[in-house]
Amino acid sequence: METRELDGKILKRLLEGGANEIRQNMKTINDLNVFPVPDGDTGTNMSHTIESGIERILSADETSLGEIASSFAKGSLLGARGNSGVILSQFFAGLCYSLADKLTATPREVADAYIEGVKRSYEAVAKPVEGTILTVLRESAEYAREHMGEDGTIEEFLHLHLEQAERTLQKTKEMLPVLTEADVVDSGGAGYLCIAKGMYETLLDGKEPVYKSQISETKKETVNYDLFTTDTELEFGYCTECLVRIQRAKINPEELDEKSFVKELEELDCNSIVALRDGDILKVHAHTMTPSDVLILCQRYGEFLNVKIENMTLQHSETEKAPKKIHKPYGIVTVATGEGMVELFKTLGADYVINGGQTGNPSAEEFIKAFKTLDVDNILVMPNNSNILLTAIQAKELWELGNVTVIPTKTLCQGYSALSVFNASITDLEEQIEDITSAMEAVVSGEITVAIRDTTIGGIEVKKDEYIGILDGKLASSRVDCLDAICEMLDKVEDIDDREILTLFVGAGVTDDERVMVTEALEERYPQLSVDAYIGGQEIYQYLISIE
Repeated sequence: METRELDGKILKRLLEGGANEIRQNMKTINDLNVFPVPDGDTGTNMSHTIESGIERILSADETSLGEIASSFAKGSLLGARGNSGVILSQFFAGLCYSLADKLTATPREVADAYIEGVKRSYEAVAKPVEGTILTVLRESAEYAREHMGEDGTIEEFLHLHLEQAERTLQKTKEMLPVLTEADVVDSGGAGYLCIAKGMYETLLDGKEPVYKSQISETKKETVNYDLFTTDTELEFGYCTECLVRIQRAKINPEELDEKSFVKELEELDCNSIVALRDGDILKVHAHTMTPSDVLILCQRYGEFLNVKIENMTLQHSETEKAPKKIHKPYGIVTVATGEGMVELFKTLGADYVINGGQTGNPSAEEFIKAFKTLDVDNILVMPNNSNILLTAIQAKELWELGNVTVIPTKTLCQGYSALSVFNASITDLEEQIEDITSAMEAVVSGEITVAIRDTTIGGIEVKKDEYIGILDGKLASSRVDCLDAICEMLDKVEDIDDREILTLFVGAGVTDDERVMVTEALEERYPQLSVDAYIGGQEIYQYLISIE
């Protein structure tokens, strides 16, 4: 079979094939974890990310490549979870948005789109690291574009791309010392290889893949249309959103000014207006009693890539029993796992605690859902996990209705300290952020858990079922006894004698007797420290330890 033209129907098949393949290999990818800790979730995150995009196109009848590509890109961006998931979503966004104005694409145009995807994935990471999924994406796309024939086919491009992805993935073990020592390849790269393999084999097979969504934790929202009756008055109008591709046949793109466009919307009696321009794409959000007027105005400048109109009176009827929002200068959105940790964070002032952590990374859409519950001038986000940080930043970029600041807390201990110094009476945002960031950076974070396999990391030999201590992301101890692992880890805090406070967050499964024994032992061993303990209830980690 020789495919010389990619349309929406074929793209949809390819993506479904990729999703099927990574879903079948999720556990294998999850197990590619450097640390011997049962918290690898790269496969789960990447699978959820691509499936979130497919959820948007499952029922689509369009064969337009642009329509399918745009819908998939938006879904994957919103559904992205974990660092690998965010990178994957940005890759697909770059690839798909470069195809968004096309009915079909040639193999060469597909190759160019892959390169655009690579560029966007690199831009999503503040400090790109080679030897990761980024390298697999880049080298495979560049190799395939360079080596495909002038009269090449989609099959040829995907075959070359897959071959190089396999070669590069094996190289990752040599490129990063931590992978070499753990004797594993990069998990994100392995996940992408599964997707690439599924896409290529689906194209060769020529059959429609049997696809069934596995996003079980995502409940579909149902709307009770009976709440808007023949006698209901349209009190709140319509929330109208659209994505418009500016058309040169209608206007010189350089002459379109967002401020003037906003003024035109205001003249139509719109409110809650947002108009953002990204190259030749205009994103529009407005509340209006007459959405048709907004659409007519937008179509003067271009054509729609997508449109969403929601009856806000109906939405209000469904939520009218919910407590009214109180406007505040600040709203805090954070992430925590464990009933005790969630309640503690709420007590410290968090307005919305997303349930998640190392083994349950929330999606960008979950952050946006949290943002929608707030009526504040400034939203402060504390992700509390290095694998959730990129997702929080992505949610910030997707949120267009207010000011969001992501405080880069990478552990629950950092989040605890940051929340502890938050002061609602400080009106200066920069001063607030500076105080919170200083507290976050001053914390040393420790984690105690049980090893799930034998390994050697950083010269420390680990045996399965031993207690291991991880200090600020680095393996610090491995001992048969839990207290010994804690003490060996704490002894590696260089300025432990100058520290004043040690806080234990006790995990699920730790008995009261064990907690008391550990607390008393630490008080005796480190008399200069004030030792406190909270019942956190977190899974996997017996103890999270904050040293301040």
